[in-house]
Amino acid sequence: MKIDVRKVLARRPERVVERLGEDSPLCLLSSRDIFRVLSAQPVIVMACNIRIRHVIPGILRAARELDAVVGFELAKSEGDVDGGYTGQDPDTFFRTVVGYAGEMGFDRPFFIHGDHITVKDTSDEALEAARRLIRAEMEAGYTSFAIDASFNELPDNIRITAELAGPIQEEGYGLEVEVGEIKSAGMEAELTTVEEAVAFIEGLREKGIHPDLLAINNGSKHGNYLEGEEIHIDLERTGQIYEAVRRYGVAIAQHGITGTPLHLVGRFADYGIRKGNVGTQWQNIAHRGLPRDLMEAMRSWAHEQGKDIKFATKPFKDRIDSIPQENRDAIAQEAYETAKEFMEAFRARGTASRVLEALSQ
Repeated sequence: MKIDVRKVLARRPERVVERLGEDSPLCLLSSRDIFRVLSAQPVIVMACNIRIRHVIPGILRAARELDAVVGFELAKSEGDVDGGYTGQDPDTFFRTVVGYAGEMGFDRPFFIHGDHITVKDTSDEALEAARRLIRAEMEAGYTSFAIDASFNELPDNIRITAELAGPIQEEGYGLEVEVGEIKSAGMEAELTTVEEAVAFIEGLREKGIHPDLLAINNGSKHGNYLEGEEIHIDLERTGQIYEAVRRYGVAIAQHGITGTPLHLVGRFADYGIRKGNVGTQWQNIAHRGLPRDLMEAMRSWAHEQGKDIKFATKPFKDRIDSIPQENRDAIAQEAYETAKEFMEAFRARGTASRVLEALSQ
């Protein structure tokens, strides 16, 4: 089937064209277009939380080599309007990703995603903070958004998500929603039930909101799995939820993949998972490639502050961004090798051409 790239590029959101310029060949699409093509296929698109920029060239290289769609994302905690703990506000992150894509002549479809736009309570302040971040991400050129009001009771989750998702849906951007709070290390929560997931999606539809992806608590966690730690991802429950919501055009987004064995990751697509978030993995790779004296300084700072090492990213950002080329190359190479492994396990090879062909029609 012949691919008419001009037709595909014409589908780019208006704000993206404004940011990139009409003559830009970058295929930065709404994730809604991407997942509508791929949602019925047993494949997973990798979405990468980029806390340190030097992994991006390696990920792009792997996506181009495997002809795979890829996403780049920052959660609210990582990159809000004030830069989060990575020091990247939405505009900085957008310019970083498209800068590398442009330099490399990257010609595969990709998206930029606002991950975990969290609303932890029903206060006006929490809602306004989320609105402010969504506006900033839209203006920056993001093409995909995840509303996470899962901390709230189901009726409030539905109401908050619907209110915030309205402008996103009107613009034709991709929409991910969440029910069943996904915990960090050392925290436990009840798994999302089929009934809960269906009630959530149906409640949103009653308010005119039609999400593309649903994040659930299926036993995963954010952050690193420690050596020897058991992994409790309930794929049977995941598949049951997918079968219950797929009739609404909704697939599953899987969070908390870092540290999960690839043989298990390779089964995810059979249970309705179509987006796989990989975040801490890229931080780990970057840390291994940073100059030793810089890493020692970051560890000392984290120890003195009593904080996780990830919070050292922002105060050391200038030094991290300006490391020697040999360190950048080493980080990019390991990121390339790791991205290829994940994309192969996700069965993502060839997804880029499938999207281009479908959107050419």
